[in-house]
Amino acid sequence: MRYFFGFLISCCLLYTAPTVAAVLTETQFITQKAQQYGWSEQWVRDLLQQAKKRDSILKTMSRPAGKAKPWYDYRGIFLTKDRIQAGVSFWQKNAATLQQAERQYGVPAEFIVAIIGVETFYGRVMGSTRILDALYTLGFYYPRRAEFFQGELEDFLLMVQEEGFDPLTMQGSYAGAMGLGQFMPSSYRAYAVDFDGDGHRNIWSNTKDAIGSVANYFKQHGWQNGQSVLEATQVRPDAVEALLALEYKPQYPLSQLKRQGLIYQGKQPDHMQGLLVDLEVAPQQMGYWVGFQNFYVITRYNRSNRYAMAVYQLAQEIASAYQAAAVK
Repeated sequence: MRYFFGFLISCCLLYTAPTVAAVLTETQFITQKAQQYGWSEQWVRDLLQQAKKRDSILKTMSRPAGKAKPWYDYRGIFLTKDRIQAGVSFWQKNAATLQQAERQYGVPAEFIVAIIGVETFYGRVMGSTRILDALYTLGFYYPRRAEFFQGELEDFLLMVQEEGFDPLTMQGSYAGAMGLGQFMPSSYRAYAVDFDGDGHRNIWSNTKDAIGSVANYFKQHGWQNGQSVLEATQVRPDAVEALLALEYKPQYPLSQLKRQGLIYQGKQPDHMQGLLVDLEVAPQQMGYWVGFQNFYVITRYNRSNRYAMAVYQLAQEIASAYQAAAVK
């Protein structure tokens, strides 16, 4: 699954701010974290001694990124008949839970379904790397992102203490992302929910918890219930560069964007805030959209316009196919 590598490099899939303030040696990490949280140094040391440095992870992370796939190629990875039909089946099996999540968090079912479909193909691809090995390897042997991954290792240790997990058996991606929605440990601690009320937050095999957790992640990052995600638009050729140079946040009213060269003919009012999204729809041909707050929220899951557009379009396709199946 070579395309998955791009996801992890771009944002390591769902993170909050690392708690480690600076890069530490392994010995410093053990001493500092034990003192900070009142852990036994021996417990931390014994656990890390059982972690394995995985050279294959370092090789993957250090691989030259190369040229990113243009949108017209990237789209085909996710918007397939198989994935759309799998999304419909997932929705049908979990309709009541998705309806509950939509009511509670205000996130439409199709977007929750699409996220899980893009991330793990509904559980088919959740990763087979031991989380401890991934975070240990990247935290102490990958200097470029060591601070981030040491922070995730810290959250992982907190997570296993809080939840009673066995740290030696938990598996996920080679960068430490876990479960149906591929949460990093920091995001698990911050956003995972016990949606079925059984006293555990299980985002691996409990689809109810996974659905609720994805919906909660969206809500906590500012999803606006009932609002648009994005709309196609046009731009004056001489205005493209300046509009794309604006800060990547939906903080600019459409009235301002229009003055700067946006040719928007949609139904949103002038005070609606947005940002310009550009994607290559064909060789040497760009397409343009106005992304609103909800599009920006999808990019908080993975900071890529291509990713967010794939989720958006997959959600539309799944919703259409689900509704069609319902009337047969």
